[in-house]
Amino acid sequence: MPLQVTGITDTGVKRTSNQDSIAWYTSRTNDNVMGIVADGMGGYKGGEIASQIAVNTVTDELITHLEHGPQPTETRIEAVRTALALANEQIQALRYEDAILSQMGTTVALCWVQGSEAIIAHIGDSRCYLLSKGELTLQTRDDTVLQSMLDGGSITQTDAPHTPFRNVLTRALGSTASMNATIQTLTLAQGDQLILCSDGLTDAVPDQQWPGLLTPSHTLDQHARTLMDTSLENRAADNVSVVLIRMAP
Repeated sequence: MPLQVTGITDTGVKRTSNQDSIAWYTSRTNDNVMGIVADGMGGYKGGEIASQIAVNTVTDELITHLEHGPQPTETRIEAVRTALALANEQIQALRYEDAILSQMGTTVALCWVQGSEAIIAHIGDSRCYLLSKGELTLQTRDDTVLQSMLDGGSITQTDAPHTPFRNVLTRALGSTASMNATIQTLTLAQGDQLILCSDGLTDAVPDQQWPGLLTPSHTLDQHARTLMDTSLENRAADNVSVVLIRMAP
């Protein structure tokens, strides 16, 4: 079944620079597709550099695998771990070389689809959603102080919008010498769509609204544009990025 992929990123209406980076790639045989979203942190210069290192390194490392043809799940998972580890090392090295970059790091949300099987990897609070038959489900868990407090029961969802430090990350690529991403697999059906995004989108457009915005008859590019336009109409306070992957019906 053919796989489709597209992406879009924007500075948003309040930021002066875009510290998000995105990329996607389709194999020549169209049976392997990957997409990645990274949201950098650590100041104007550091955030841009960290997210770009993550996206470029992971993409460069995985392209050979994507063009290699069908591979076992464990081989693909190991390739993803290796690519992310290399990106982590490169960000760490720059942090030590340049004091201006000493606090930089980045979130990552990555998806690699081979046939009908998706591998989803993430670090931080960039997310992956599955849209299937009009139902949207979150596939990742935010690595944030807020999520840890919710999981521990110290606050409720009602408290969440007013919780101090709610956006502080508990994990980010490049922040420590070793970093293991959370990785899972998912089987897709015809018409299923994966949505990778930075928190600029989820903060601007509540995910409960997405199914109503993403008309099934529209193209993947139209879906990306709709999510972006809605976030900008809602005065997105952060950079907004989205990469979409769909198994065509």
